[in-house]
Amino acid sequence: MKRPRGFTLLELLVAIVVAGVMVGIVSLSVGGFDRSLRFEAERLAQLLALAREEAQLRGAPIRFESDDQSYRFVVWRERRWRVLADDRDLRARRWEQPTELGIERADGRREIEFGLDQVDAPFVIRLRRNGEEVAIAANGLGLFEVLR
Repeated sequence: MKRPRGFTLLELLVAIVVAGVMVGIVSLSVGGFDRSLRFEAERLAQLLALAREEAQLRGAPIRFESDDQSYRFVVWRERRWRVLADDRDLRARRWEQPTELGIERADGRREIEFGLDQVDAPFVIRLRRNGEEVAIAANGLGLFEVLR
């Protein structure tokens, strides 16, 4: 008896899985997008949400400050801004690589500060590095969303 020509279902499934794995590997290596920038934006969005809650719990304003090399959170204490050194989450951090940060606010202010109010002015923070950009959008009600 002659065997019909063609592939079995199992052979086709194995070929599809192998092709899928290969496409995944290629897309990750050639993606071109700086995943570390996305990771840092996700972390910063979580830290901003935490700083907002912490300001309300402490009953003192907390401000976000940054430059191309690092960022930190400071608290208004004893009539001046002091670095939050007693908080392991809101400690000063260095960017993985030099990172440009821009702030866009409808009210025109250039700083991000959380106080006792439940509602803040919405803003967008843009992180730029190596020609890539990620944005963090804040709705003013405590939601921080990372956008590409």
